[in-house]
Amino acid sequence: MDLQDKRFPLWKSFNFALIGIQTALRTERNMRIHLLVSLIVIGCSIFFSISKTEWLFVIVAIGGVFSLELINTAIETIVDLITKEYHPLAKQAKDIAAGAVFIYTVTAVVVGIFIFIPYFFDWLF
Repeated sequence: MDLQDKRFPLWKSFNFALIGIQTALRTERNMRIHLLVSLIVIGCSIFFSISKTEWLFVIVAIGGVFSLELINTAIETIVDLITKEYHPLAKQAKDIAAGAVFIYTVTAVVVGIFIFIPYFFDWLF
C-alpha cells in the first residue's frame, strides 16, 4: 500500500492518538490513577537509580497498563454507543476488557515488587 493513499497526513494520525489519550485521562478515573501511580514509580526508579534492565521492565509495565486501559475504555465506549440498555453480552464484553486490564496491572505490581523491594530494604537498613 502506498503511503500517499492515506486520508490524513501522518502527523494528524499522531494528533488523533494524543487526543484519545487526553480524552481518556480527562474522563476516566482509572487512567488518572494509573498516571499517578506511574509518576510515583518513575520517581522511585530515579531515586533508587535502578538498572537499565529494570527500567525496561518498568517501561513495559507502565506502557502495557496504559495501553490496555485505553483499549478497555474504547470497548466500553463502543458498547455504550451500541446500547444503553442492559444486555448480558454487553456486560460480558466490558467485564472481559476490564479483566485484561486487571491481569496486566497485577502483573505490573508483581514486577514492581521484584524490582523495588530490594532497593527499599537496602535504603531502609
